[in-house]
Amino acid sequence: MPRLDVEHRNFSPATVFAFLFLALAATHWPLLRLPYFWDEAGYYVPAARDLLLTGSFIPHTTPSNAHPPLVMAWLALCWKIFGYSPFITRVAMLAVAAFSLTGLFRLARRIANVQVAIASVLCTAVYPVFFAQSSMAHVDLAAAGFTFWALDAYFAENFIMTAFWFSLAALAKETAILGPAGLFGWQLIKTYFISGCPVPYRALCDKGRDVSEVEEPAFNLKKFIALAIPILPLALWYAYHYSRTGFVFGNPEFFRYNVASTTNPLRIFLALLMRLYQTLGYMNLFVLTITAALAMKLQPVADGDGERPRIAIADQLALLSVIATYVLALSVIGGAVLARYMLPVVPLVVIICVSTLWRRFDWWKSALACVALAFALGLFINPPHGFSPEDNLAYADFIRLHQSAENFLQAHYPKDCVLTAWPANDELTQPFLGYVSQPMCVVRIENFAAEEIVGAAMQNVRQPSFNVALVFSTKYDPPGGWFQGWPAWQSWKIRFFGYHRDLPPDVAAQILGGNLVYRANRNGQWAGVIEIDPIEDAALPSSNLLR
Repeated sequence: MPRLDVEHRNFSPATVFAFLFLALAATHWPLLRLPYFWDEAGYYVPAARDLLLTGSFIPHTTPSNAHPPLVMAWLALCWKIFGYSPFITRVAMLAVAAFSLTGLFRLARRIANVQVAIASVLCTAVYPVFFAQSSMAHVDLAAAGFTFWALDAYFAENFIMTAFWFSLAALAKETAILGPAGLFGWQLIKTYFISGCPVPYRALCDKGRDVSEVEEPAFNLKKFIALAIPILPLALWYAYHYSRTGFVFGNPEFFRYNVASTTNPLRIFLALLMRLYQTLGYMNLFVLTITAALAMKLQPVADGDGERPRIAIADQLALLSVIATYVLALSVIGGAVLARYMLPVVPLVVIICVSTLWRRFDWWKSALACVALAFALGLFINPPHGFSPEDNLAYADFIRLHQSAENFLQAHYPKDCVLTAWPANDELTQPFLGYVSQPMCVVRIENFAAEEIVGAAMQNVRQPSFNVALVFSTKYDPPGGWFQGWPAWQSWKIRFFGYHRDLPPDVAAQILGGNLVYRANRNGQWAGVIEIDPIEDAALPSSNLLR
């Protein structure tokens, strides 16, 4: 299709949203009735359900993490209108994903063109982390979507809407305040450094292009005010939270895990490397970024209208300021270095790389088709290292493993007390999460590391409290994965990132003094049910089992 035909088509936001929502619904259809996964079950769904049932923005069935309530309010509203079920939850989140991609389309079209916008949206939609998160009840995707709409308004110099969208982003997730913070810093740099000293920045432009691309008129008060306003609704939320709970940033354990325990310099450095990998290479993203980097060696393609234009240098630097702010800030805070926290900035990298390929490579569509294929493969093929199952379709394997194991428990041990770890303890005791029809008795341990299993076995011998156990892989940890032979990395993971090694179910059965009566495996993840022998016949676990 000729470029001009595409450029002059009418892509109204409603049309784009409707198309994207239907496409997302079709591609996610097999996943929409799955019960809740991990943090969905542990916090976001219970918090939204508390809001639905009590009208309180502060959850009471789970400790408050002080996350702003916008996404939980959206879910509660959808449940109020359409009824409560995992299906309604996931469709509601697909609407958020379609809204986010619509904002990304508008942003890419504004700073580049329609062709780049379409390609960027398609690549982002199939990128494994975005695809997996599209139907999940987390807050990161909503924060990303509002950020895209805010950036579109920022580049359009619509400062009222910039403040509005960034405010909603901060009320979706507190870390979204990093977006306007990054732009605020960029405005300061432009105002006080680049405009006055443009010469060092000439290398940023192609030969013969005007360096005024990176210049900015004198101090623009409206921009600074628009970028500062979003801190106000977030501050009001924290003030309200403090008035109701006595804590500003969530319960003490949440604050310790995400802030107080993350300031070790070595941990910050390691987290920085992980954040850079998540931003530039994770889940086959390297296929796009390396291809774009190689394309930089090519001369720009000349069309009938002349050389294909780039995204303005000033606009690229503005996006890079947001990306850098996220990478640096989330290397310092956040106990879990989860890839979904980077969703507001990875699509910005996608836009820049897609624009580079469009500008410099005649076969850019073929190149991006290969990128999209790599992303699609990443949905089904796990990387050769440990990762969070929520970053591709491994989360569906986790859910289905737990569904099957817990159905087995309900059928064979409905009245027995079950030893297990989070999140299975919530799955077994909270029927609204979609796993069991009736709550079961549960004894919880932290994980299935050797120390926890041995401690539970000894305690059960002294004072019997459970007679069946549900054990499962709490993380994806492939045999022979990257860095497994590097003792220092294993030590750092244990010290800084809460790493532990789950005991295999047969070993756990021996330590607990029971029989493995059920076992299932799915793509490197597993679950098992252990029937504990009567205490009078059980012996204390032998240390030989741990060797």
